[in-house]
Amino acid sequence: MKFISALVLSIVVAAAAPQRAAAESNEVKIATGYGLIFLPMMLMQHDHLIEKHARALGLGDVKVVESKLAGGGMRNDALLAGAVDFVGAGVTPLVTMWAKTQGAMEVKAIGAMESAPIFLNTRNPGIKSLKDFTDNDKIALPGVKVSLQAVVLQMAAAREFGIKSFDRLDRLTVSLAPPDGMAALAGGKSEINSTFTIVPYQFLELELPGVHNVLNSYKVLGGPHTNNVIYTTSKYAKENPKMFAAVTAALEDAINIINRDKRAAATRYLELTKEKFSVDKILEFMSYPGFEYKLAPERTMAFADFLYQIGAVKVKPASWKDMFFPNVHNQPGS
Repeated sequence: MKFISALVLSIVVAAAAPQRAAAESNEVKIATGYGLIFLPMMLMQHDHLIEKHARALGLGDVKVVESKLAGGGMRNDALLAGAVDFVGAGVTPLVTMWAKTQGAMEVKAIGAMESAPIFLNTRNPGIKSLKDFTDNDKIALPGVKVSLQAVVLQMAAAREFGIKSFDRLDRLTVSLAPPDGMAALAGGKSEINSTFTIVPYQFLELELPGVHNVLNSYKVLGGPHTNNVIYTTSKYAKENPKMFAAVTAALEDAINIINRDKRAAATRYLELTKEKFSVDKILEFMSYPGFEYKLAPERTMAFADFLYQIGAVKVKPASWKDMFFPNVHNQPGS
């Protein structure tokens, strides 16, 4: 009886004691992609900006694990599976994830990385507009149907052929990482004769013999638009508030570093990617009209409205702020 009484007492005391919050993870896993548009994430990780802010917030030494995945669809799958904590991807994968996780994980973005145009390029001399594509043409893009490129192609098709034919060119698209798409275009022997890609590959492709531009996303959207954002789940943000704050601060740091000295940022990009280009060439790409590293999202609602219109998502945000955490609500977003 004494043993039972002691056991009961210990349970009561334990229940009455203040409950300690679960310790935050000392490891953060981030999925990223390829190209100059991911430069903020490169600096966040390789220049240890996350670790710097984590220490300042009292988390001590933390580990940042990077995985490079081609296409927003793959990164979304990794986030849903809990394999990664933060994802860098296009606006359209964000919209898809935001709509899909309402009332559950509730995915939102911590901010944009940049506004950048995307180009549809081809080596087929007979293609001057979307109307000229045939079943003999294949378009490489980061992710069929879900990537930003895929949706911009649908938006352009809807404008060209009518909203009911928004997916008219989907059958011609194949998923391929941007460097591989450029290699296929350059080789000249692949069935892939066109790419809808990203900076810097789209500019490099236009320097290849016989390659020309067919479409610029800024013309489709009516002006500059955010290309990539970084997002996570509300669940993660609640359970790891200090790590969440460290990552958001690191993103803002990275963007400020780039804009403070673009030549130094271009040099760092080449150091990290080992790409065989001059600093001046990368600076040329970074100086393209409308290409700007910025935290504020641009024209994200245009993508959300279109995806809702075609039935790709079942719910639509009332404002861009619905898809972003409060840390960027003071930004002049759209």
